[in-house]
Amino acid sequence: MHRRRFIASLAAVTTAAPTLHAEQKAMPVIGFLSIFSPRTNPSEIGRGPVPQGLYQAGFVEGQNMLIERRWAEGHYDRLPALAADLVSRKVDLIVTFGGTPPARAAKNATPTIPIVFTGLADPVGAGLVASLARPGGNLTGFSNITAELTPKRLELLCELVPQAKVFAFLVNPDNMADWFIRSMQEAARAKGVQLPVLKARTEDEIDTAFASLGRLEPGGLVVSPDAFFDSRSEQLVALALRYAVPAIYEYRGFTAAGGLISYGIDNAALARQAGVYAGRILKGEKPADLPVQQPTIFELVVNLKTAKALGLTVPPSILARADEVIE
Repeated sequence: MHRRRFIASLAAVTTAAPTLHAEQKAMPVIGFLSIFSPRTNPSEIGRGPVPQGLYQAGFVEGQNMLIERRWAEGHYDRLPALAADLVSRKVDLIVTFGGTPPARAAKNATPTIPIVFTGLADPVGAGLVASLARPGGNLTGFSNITAELTPKRLELLCELVPQAKVFAFLVNPDNMADWFIRSMQEAARAKGVQLPVLKARTEDEIDTAFASLGRLEPGGLVVSPDAFFDSRSEQLVALALRYAVPAIYEYRGFTAAGGLISYGIDNAALARQAGVYAGRILKGEKPADLPVQQPTIFELVVNLKTAKALGLTVPPSILARADEVIE
């Protein structure tokens, strides 16, 4: 009798084992690929807003989905291996954060796994989607319209320092297309100002770039959008104060760290939307059918304490438009 019970129990366990395994496999796994470091503010996108967006779609991390996170820590050359690692782990979907390089790395790693990107300047021009309305393929996501926002930062700096005739433009040559630099210089000429370009791809080169400001004597500095610069926000803010140069940055993290002014998209809002898209894809929608969206929420943040340290008076026209004023 006991032997019959044991055999029946064993048969039940044997039958249940594949079912349990299937249930475990049924929990989707999302790969999160970021150019940033987990120690920098933008990296929190992968721990807060993206899961919040997934929650809106009915997915809760640890309950009915899992997230595998990979950080390139500002090193673009690490992205292909990190993307390949996520693909080898058979994730069901990849969310990329930090512009074109992580999205391209994910696309090169898989032609089939759905990819939701965030923060691309020109996904069509980069060859990642066929069009914004009909992406096609396995990618869709959210643009950051950098081509429009960076000239706007120059305009704000001209408004802040109206007497200046020279402004510097700091770029990372590893992540800045020549056409974009040319378009920025054309925008400068239209404003009647000069825009010499400073290049830096390492911490030492950032120091060297700022040391050259004495020769150029610019009235201000536009820091281009770049993941490496984001990871060096404290260094950039400290150098701008040391050399007494008014600088404008791409997002609030810089002004919160003591930078003068920032203007850009709300990264958290964009990441939440990416989480919503990821949830919709997990429920069966296809990336090819989800249009690439552009941001609608922007943040202008001014640090009056830093303005005072630089001896600047922020015009009322800027203060009236600011979403936040740090005093």
